[in-house]
Amino acid sequence: MRRTAVRAPAAEAAPPPEAAVAAPAPAPAPDPEPQRLRTEFEFELPRGYVDESGTVHRTGTMRLATARDELVPLRDVRVQENPAYLSVVLLGRVITRLGGLTSVHDGVVENMFASDLAFLQDFYRQVNAEGHTRAGVTCPHCEQPFEVELGGSRLGES
Repeated sequence: MRRTAVRAPAAEAAPPPEAAVAAPAPAPAPDPEPQRLRTEFEFELPRGYVDESGTVHRTGTMRLATARDELVPLRDVRVQENPAYLSVVLLGRVITRLGGLTSVHDGVVENMFASDLAFLQDFYRQVNAEGHTRAGVTCPHCEQPFEVELGGSRLGES
């Protein structure tokens, strides 16, 4: 008959001396709060849209464009006949608010002043291509941080 040594189970073995004084493992850090994507951007038109009653509407909001926003106007007959009309239809889709108007559509955009249309086209490019229209800077004199508007407030500014 062969004899074999019987070993104590690992749970019953005495812990090494340094394990008895070791601090508990630190709790995992909470996940950082997810960064929210900014999808709407405020603007102010250089001149303003004048409605049928003569009211001027200057402040508004533009949302980020989707692929659908850029594809749907290509099926529009007006755009097929005159490609320059694309920006009018596109802006009519992405402008969500303009002053006190209840609805903003391509008919509103086509009746804007040329300087306002140029401003909105530039604003659209900046918002959708670069993701923002403001940049954080620091004053060289007082070293205080602040933001500057990259979109410009008048035609030709940047």
